[in-house]
Amino acid sequence: MSVPKRKTGRSVTHARRSANTVLKPAARALCEQCGAVKLPHYVCGNCGSYNGREVLSME
Repeated sequence: MSVPKRKTGRSVTHARRSANTVLKPAARALCEQCGAVKLPHYVCGNCGSYNGREVLSME
């Protein structure tokens, strides 16, 4: 096996690892009832509906 001649510096290590930390925006979906933007598989915070039926009463 080959062995490195010198220690890899911290900046080189962090620069190599930084390619895997690209942030992606959270997925968005539209509510079927009111058309508001919400997270998928979550109750709509605007009208309280999920999967086409009301699960929370928004008074």
